[in-house]
Amino acid sequence: MTLKCLLVDDEPLAIKLLENHIAKIDSLEVVATCNSAIKAFEKLNTKKIDILFLDIKMPHLTGIDFLKTLKNPPKTILTTAYRDYATESYDLEVIDYLLKPITFERFLKAVDKLLRNYKPSNSITEVQKPINEFIFIKSGNKHHKVFINDILYIESLKDYIKLHLIHKKRIVAKYKISDIEQELKSKDFLRVHRSYLINKEKITAFSTHNIEIETVEVPIGVSYRDEVTSFLATFKR
Repeated sequence: MTLKCLLVDDEPLAIKLLENHIAKIDSLEVVATCNSAIKAFEKLNTKKIDILFLDIKMPHLTGIDFLKTLKNPPKTILTTAYRDYATESYDLEVIDYLLKPITFERFLKAVDKLLRNYKPSNSITEVQKPINEFIFIKSGNKHHKVFINDILYIESLKDYIKLHLIHKKRIVAKYKISDIEQELKSKDFLRVHRSYLINKEKITAFSTHNIEIETVEVPIGVSYRDEVTSFLATFKR
């Protein structure tokens, strides 16, 4: 059994150290890393995570506050340079509390404790349910939680994108459409034009040159026509 690990820390060197430690243990595998609790939300919602290595002192949202927001968190080992949080962390039933700099011997002790008592929990599976998958999109000075299923289509505006959501909501963010395309590639989104990325599940009608989503007609670009036509052919009878 190989346990999937998520590393969350705003210090690149701390991430690297944990990666080096984990590489020495066959039963552990790093599947994702991120530098903030906000990004960790998305990772937990889109990947199977068995063990969370979580830094406490991070900007915007501390590791402990983040852990309190999770209804069914994975097994968690806290990492920090501060002793002050020890009592509070154990109230959250974490596996262990590692003080930086983390030696391999101390790391191994924590992992041994986890493996000896490890039992797969339903909570990990529940976190992965795609029904409420979401991403965080930064617009201005805020990070907006956007549920994947609420996105109708995404429009490119040069160096920005506009997310068109259900209930006529809109979010404009400084983002390249090619980057958001990669993020949503496995989520049933299709690039139909250099300026448009659509949610396949929101298609209400289509023709040779356009795809209709609710009352909006999105054009099919010439360079995307073959792929789009091939996809649309699956609906034809």
